[in-house]
Amino acid sequence: MSKPLSDHDRRKQISVRGLAGIENVAELKQNFNRHLHFTLVKDRNVATRRDYYFALAHTVRDHLIGRWIRTQQHYYEKDPKRVYYISLEFYMGRTLQNTMVNLALENACDEAMYQLGLDMEELEDMEEDAGLGNGGLGRLAACFLDSMASLGLAAYGYGIRYEFGIFNQKIVNGWQVEEADDWLRYGNPWEKARPEYMRPVHFYGRTEHHPDGVKWVDTQVVLALPYDTPVPGYRNNVVNTMRLWSAKAPCEFNLKDFNVGGYIQAVLDRNLAENISRVLYPNDNFFEGKELRLKQEYFVVSATLQDIIRRFKVSKFGSREIARTDFSKLPDKVAIQLNDTHPAMAIPELMRVLVDEEKLSWEKAWDICVRTCAYTNHTVLPEALERWPVDLFAHLLPRHLEIVFEINRRHLENVAAKFPGDNDRLRRMSLIEEGGQKRINMAHLCIVGSHAVNGVAQIHSDILKATVFKDFYEMEPHKFQNKTNGITPRRWLVMCNPGLAEVIAERIGEDFIRDLDQLKGLRKYVNDEAFIRDVAKVKQENKLKFAMHLEQHYKVKINPNSMFDIQVKRIHEYKRQLLNCLHIITYYNRIKKEPNKQWTPRTIMIGGKAAPGYHTAKMIIRLITAIGEVVNNDPVVGDRLKVIFLENYRVTLAEKGIPAADLSEQISTAGTEASGTGNMKFMLNGALTIGTMDGANVEMAEEAGEDNLFIFGMRVDDVDELDKRGYHAEEYYNRLPELKQAIDQIAGGFFSPKQPDLFKEIVNMLMHHDRFKVFADYEDYIKCQEKVNALYKVWSLIKNSLERCLIYLQYSNITTYRRKLRANNLVSY
Repeated sequence: MSKPLSDHDRRKQISVRGLAGIENVAELKQNFNRHLHFTLVKDRNVATRRDYYFALAHTVRDHLIGRWIRTQQHYYEKDPKRVYYISLEFYMGRTLQNTMVNLALENACDEAMYQLGLDMEELEDMEEDAGLGNGGLGRLAACFLDSMASLGLAAYGYGIRYEFGIFNQKIVNGWQVEEADDWLRYGNPWEKARPEYMRPVHFYGRTEHHPDGVKWVDTQVVLALPYDTPVPGYRNNVVNTMRLWSAKAPCEFNLKDFNVGGYIQAVLDRNLAENISRVLYPNDNFFEGKELRLKQEYFVVSATLQDIIRRFKVSKFGSREIARTDFSKLPDKVAIQLNDTHPAMAIPELMRVLVDEEKLSWEKAWDICVRTCAYTNHTVLPEALERWPVDLFAHLLPRHLEIVFEINRRHLENVAAKFPGDNDRLRRMSLIEEGGQKRINMAHLCIVGSHAVNGVAQIHSDILKATVFKDFYEMEPHKFQNKTNGITPRRWLVMCNPGLAEVIAERIGEDFIRDLDQLKGLRKYVNDEAFIRDVAKVKQENKLKFAMHLEQHYKVKINPNSMFDIQVKRIHEYKRQLLNCLHIITYYNRIKKEPNKQWTPRTIMIGGKAAPGYHTAKMIIRLITAIGEVVNNDPVVGDRLKVIFLENYRVTLAEKGIPAADLSEQISTAGTEASGTGNMKFMLNGALTIGTMDGANVEMAEEAGEDNLFIFGMRVDDVDELDKRGYHAEEYYNRLPELKQAIDQIAGGFFSPKQPDLFKEIVNMLMHHDRFKVFADYEDYIKCQEKVNALYKVWSLIKNSLERCLIYLQYSNITTYRRKLRANNLVSY
């Protein structure tokens, strides 16, 4: 059996990590000691492991600074078109290792720490995750920043510097408990505050209409303080910027208006303004119409647009003099990408700036606005679409409401001209939803105010054009396009799976790290025994390492030769963790029924966070943990089946788990997952996919061949047909004995003997109002999982055979060979 790499092996393992030259190592050690002394004011006698991490982070950051400044100088001198990616979420994870990979410093730093008697992995583990995102949308934004820097694009990420990111998830007695993610408590060595670029952001107030234009007056002001984080490209000397805004209260309040008590209260009330950047809203695919959230959305947009226009107006590096005032050139120099509808306020805000402040005509301003902005849609789920109450808008952003009304008036005139007499179409396409409480449909605002609208997988883009945005597609078909999501191979292969990256680089060189199309070069090795053996060896090493992590954290003994079957993503009904649960129960029941049969061993891991207010999702977590309690403690089952809920799933845990996976679960109801990116991460790391024809699974199947994925279940057309006929869960329940047994066990308290009714709500939902049709795909899913078992059994035999061959090559003496076989528990078959 393979063993995890020793520290020494790890240090010399991989060429793609950069060379550890003697001069490099000496310089790194010198700078490390300098930072420990001068930056952290410590010596080796009193320094903690965290101090060592900070010293190393500052040492690596030093290598970024010159490149960062030169990159920005280059942009000012060449004045290229700049990309501004505005997102309320950037799920960055850790920065240290990613920076070392992109600067080719990893081996040199590893060697320097080794010579100083420090363990690199231990230092890396001291870094807090920058969890400023919920899931796929925020991680996509982070991957885009890496990719744009690696392509040398003049790109900027703009968002909010949340004091508290996505909550830390603890599992207590099987239930999710949320804890605040105080990720900044020890400081952040990667960011640089830029108070000189602080910008005022206005709220509330009223509007005054004068002959020379509209004035927004009597507003409350909050200051936006920018913090810059460097984003290095992959070994190209480019370092771009992610600028995150932090809310600060202004200092000017008039002391003569307060007695002592009033003064104290006024200082304390500063917190109210600064709450804007206090915490990330923990909802994924769910809209919660809170005033603070709308404040966050306008806050990031207003500060960012002021920054964009400031940068547009100056043309020479370091100059603050206004050099460019012709805004007709703005779309030639600025591209604003709206990551979902969260930054939709950029459209009315840009109109306000151009019309009210820069005094352009409405027509000219609107042309500039549309040519500058583009919109990415991330979901078709109706509960996720942002629809802000008009009353809230009028109170918080009165001028913007007037602008939205004017945009809508002109938009509806255009619709009426193209489709005369079609009043129902006017109602459907309006930015303002009438009836009951008036609401502004932010997706409609984004489509009307942008020149390009994209979905994030081909199937998703097609669904948008055919259903959700059908009227808009018929009106302006040229706007609609597809941009399938992607992932950065730097983090999701080179960094998290260096062993596999090296095996690939040995065969086809290192160009694949910048261009994944180069992986096609591996086709000629598809039957190469040495290559297959090397890939299998890396996978087994990753599994052993992750198994040790799991045993340490969950106190469950893991069989590293079992199939690692992983489903990690936000907990949501449409992602169908419940379908996975039903398979676990079915497999458990089969083992119990025939305990002497040769079953394919599985370790099934499910991880993800439930939005704190999403009761059903929290119950799903409780069901998973309850199933695990029964299965993991059943002596009849033993190590043939284990169920683990991966607590506090985040970027760093993904980097450990994904390289170890054998099977990737992508089992959403067809037509509900916009794209998915976890599916790509698993595939890039050598896991096979079991999934529906949904999101990017479809394009993965096209690229890899459908016979190389385990595809099951209804297609989008089948789901539509079932909706027309009517979905009746009880029909499947009555027809499928194993499904009936599993549901009866959940309902009857088999997994919750102390609280037999604990999961009645889940059973009731599955039986009577399951929007995502779990039972309809159950039978096909179980059959597909049987195919997975059969293939894994064959693969295990091949792998053992290859290991046998390897041992034979190493030990040509037959007696030694037999002894080695026995020592490795490799019996003949």
